Amino acid sequence: MEGPLQTSIHLCHENGQWMSQLPENLWDVPLYNLSLPGSHDTMTYCLDKNSAVSDNESKLVNFLNKWMPCIVHPIIMKWSTTQELNVTEQLEAGVRYLDFRIAHKANDPSMNLYFVHMLYTTVTVQDILCEVVKWLETHPQEVVILACRNFDGLTKKLHCHLIARIKEIFQCKLCPRNVVPTLRTMWQCGYQVIISYEEEILVKEHCELWPAIPYWWGNKTATRELIQYLECMKQIGRPGRFFVAGINLTENLAYILVHPFGSLKKMTLQNLAYLKIWVKQQYPGPKKECINIIAGDFIGNNDFVKDVIELNTKINPPLYCHSKGAGGNTISFSA
Repeated sequence: MEGPLQTSIHLCHENGQWMSQLPENLWDVPLYNLSLPGSHDTMTYCLDKNSAVSDNESKLVNFLNKWMPCIVHPIIMKWSTTQELNVTEQLEAGVRYLDFRIAHKANDPSMNLYFVHMLYTTVTVQDILCEVVKWLETHPQEVVILACRNFDGLTKKLHCHLIARIKEIFQCKLCPRNVVPTLRTMWQCGYQVIISYEEEILVKEHCELWPAIPYWWGNKTATRELIQYLECMKQIGRPGRFFVAGINLTENLAYILVHPFGSLKKMTLQNLAYLKIWVKQQYPGPKKECINIIAGDFIGNNDFVKDVIELNTKINPPLYCHSKGAGGNTISFSA
């Protein structure tokens, strides 16, 4: 089941500069009307196996981990890890939306911030932001969206510290939110980074921050139910700007008990073929039932990134949103 991983990663490596290779007729299309690959819970490839469980988790999980760490901790690791490629490898693979769950460790007197998904990461937020900007400097026509979310344990002081570091590291690469982010505009202005920040009050105070990007999270253990959820959300209609359709399955306690030797990786890989079919049927664009960012787990597998990027070929010749009820009118890309 896990054998094709290395081959898939090698193939994805060809997508490192896919934005710069898009045809010119897509350079004036807002990025929120293109199809962009994303990674769900981007930083879980470096969870700290010796980390305490986040205080944000349930009292039951923390209680069990406290009294039976040898049993509970490995289980948490298996079901918290959603990625295997590091940030640079994900960017090289073609991912352009990074899902950053940011946290401050309880009782930590320092200003260090980490990423979290039940457990904390071994690396700090500042180190990863520096890694991203280093990659961008060698890929001047690529654009990344960083979704800063959750903020477990962050005070106003820590938020200010984080925003200051973001501005210091990315500087003029940050795209202000009043810009219509087409590739042509981004290239002309030298913008390469869009920061989505899940704190509305702070977004209003900083023009470099964009509002939180909606994430369609199905919270389903079964592929059929997840796809039904996504199709239902499409019927309701896409948001006007950036949004994420998450094709990530989610375990619950009942599922874990039925699959005691399972993991989120096994759960994901067993269903990738079915999720791939849904992905390849999607259309990017501004119409009600079109998609924008598609985020998944273990993005190095099964040509996921390649499939999402290739959806943009449907915009040339003129794109039709072929979903049920879309009508068949040509989509206009006027800003």
